[in-house]
Amino acid sequence: MVARGVGDVRQPQCRRLREQWARLERLLPQGIKPGCPAVWTRRQLMDGIRWRTRTGAPWRDVPERYEPWDRVYDLFRRWQRNGTSARIDTQLQAQVDAKGLITWDVSVDATVCRAHQHAAGAVKRGTCKRSRREGLPSSRPTTDSDAPGAG
Repeated sequence: MVARGVGDVRQPQCRRLREQWARLERLLPQGIKPGCPAVWTRRQLMDGIRWRTRTGAPWRDVPERYEPWDRVYDLFRRWQRNGTSARIDTQLQAQVDAKGLITWDVSVDATVCRAHQHAAGAVKRGTCKRSRREGLPSSRPTTDSDAPGAG
């Protein structure tokens, strides 16, 4: 068993997480009832949202330590709908960009992406084709050797 203390390897990481949370907490909207104590801490709910978006797991699989999954989902959806998430992202991005920590390099990928034949309007099998009336020119250009009576 290792004693945790001054020489703890994880201590700088915890301090960094506390600093990140302090920066994020200033951007969060104030609650409707500021005097009412919250049942779940905002940090638990935010960590639940971050866990779910990072893992891509279903909302019902959010671990219990982040509080009830439906409460985490409700907060996420409410902030998505009223623009709070976009505002927080924009403000964090502006802060980081002001410090010069974002490089705005554009990368263009020249990979060829081929569509399925049905996406390109290919002729479907099994459908009846409309018969062309006699005397109408075909859509294919003809040459003198292809003309009727040549030969």
